[in-house]
Amino acid sequence: MTTLHIQTETAPVTVSLPDLPQMSHEEFLRFCQANEPLRIERAATGEVEIMPPAFSDTGNRNFNLALQLGIWTEQDGTGLGFDSSAGFTLPNGAMRSPDASWIRRAKWERLSEEEKASFAPICPDFVVELRSKSDALATLQAKMQDYIDNGVSLAWLIDRQQRRVWIYRPQQTPQCLENPVQVSGEPELPGFWLTMDRIW
Repeated sequence: MTTLHIQTETAPVTVSLPDLPQMSHEEFLRFCQANEPLRIERAATGEVEIMPPAFSDTGNRNFNLALQLGIWTEQDGTGLGFDSSAGFTLPNGAMRSPDASWIRRAKWERLSEEEKASFAPICPDFVVELRSKSDALATLQAKMQDYIDNGVSLAWLIDRQQRRVWIYRPQQTPQCLENPVQVSGEPELPGFWLTMDRIW
């Protein structure tokens, strides 16, 4: 068994294993289970990205974000919300864990129980990524476009440093909101408004 020791401080570490074949879905699942304390994603190219734990202030903002989405999800009743620990296998083979996400209930229910208990082979309808100080903006912007290309209907990239929210939709140029007080999920998420004072 090969053990990989990776020390991370502020930035994600991408691990390439060129002499080994790309891990299958099952092998990647076992790899993640063996390294459960880490937040791990995989690009469509097979590169494994290991994220450091979030700093405390970022964790608090993530919590406030998930809380607001969760309250709306319970009131709306048409879908399910997920926090940053949930991983999804996108159609292009990438496995991603957005900071918050939402999936229509009818779409989720089409999955088998086995699929739900794994990195579900499904693309969320709505995703949010919250930029931390260590995240390169261009890298996150590329990730947001990847979400859209794989079937996400609405994606938000929240840049706390610049107090900007980038809004992505299929076949549209990303829209940038400067220091908004609230951000609307309409029409994809009817009635959902994200209040930004506890996110900034």
